[in-house]
Amino acid sequence: MNSCARKAAVSKVAGLKGCAPFAGEAFKEADYASDVFTKSAMKEYLPHDTYAKLLQTIDQGQPLDPSIAGEVAHAMRRWASDRGATHYTHWFLPLTGSTAEKHDAFLEIKNGLPIQTFSGKNLIVGEPDASSFPSGGIRSTFEARGYTAWDPTSPAFIKRHGNGATLCIPTAFCAYTGEALDKKTPLLRSMQVLSQATKHLMKCFGKKDEKVTITLGPEQEYFLIDKSFYLSRPDLLLTGRTLFGAPSPKHQQLEDHYFGTIKNRILNFMTEVEEELWKLGIPSKTRHNEVAPAQFELAPMFEELNLSYLHVCSDP
Repeated sequence: MNSCARKAAVSKVAGLKGCAPFAGEAFKEADYASDVFTKSAMKEYLPHDTYAKLLQTIDQGQPLDPSIAGEVAHAMRRWASDRGATHYTHWFLPLTGSTAEKHDAFLEIKNGLPIQTFSGKNLIVGEPDASSFPSGGIRSTFEARGYTAWDPTSPAFIKRHGNGATLCIPTAFCAYTGEALDKKTPLLRSMQVLSQATKHLMKCFGKKDEKVTITLGPEQEYFLIDKSFYLSRPDLLLTGRTLFGAPSPKHQQLEDHYFGTIKNRILNFMTEVEEELWKLGIPSKTRHNEVAPAQFELAPMFEELNLSYLHVCSDP
């Protein structure tokens, strides 16, 4: 790190006044999952028969009835528009280690007039260009057609930004030959195999053939670094991790940090993050200092695997 840049960063951080505790409005229970197309939102916006058919797919694993796609898309668009969304995206998890999204507006022109619309076809399937995504060597570039397919078991959600909001529809991403091009498809397939194996075991013990729920509660450990220090470190900027500097302490030399008192600046950050997570229906439950300096942890409650995995990947 350039010595002048470090001195400037240290001076800036040293000049910061201690932050007062978060003084925002208290989070209300009614705001929990307010940006998620939950079952209660579905019930409010969908016709009763359509809602019942969709629940059969979500709760019982029944094949989706294509005839309800149009009504579900219309209801989802109304719900999203009521929350300020102007665009939608098939949100998926390609083999790049990140999420992917291509935004399309609800805007259509009919008889020279603009209208907002969202069709069942646009909800169920998309056709993004897959040629630039990793394929694992399963196909040639010129054959790289890919499809995104709506996963009804993962609820749609709103992703907000400075100038508006976007409706994010969780989808699987596959090649036209059926090979998985993402991380969600193998997850869904493994859940199905594990569910079938568990049902077989239950049958051996004379148990009823019921739905098997696989759960996950992934804790998240993270480091916080002041922005001025971060911008002075090329290794952090280019790789997201430290490549040079003093060796990290080993064993339990820094155990006094663990479960220590959380400083106000950090607590303000945690509070803001939790409120964003709760709006997305992510049940963040625990927060605390970790062992290393500037290392912290948040831990959500256990929930259904496909939903929990979605929550891990979504970035508020």
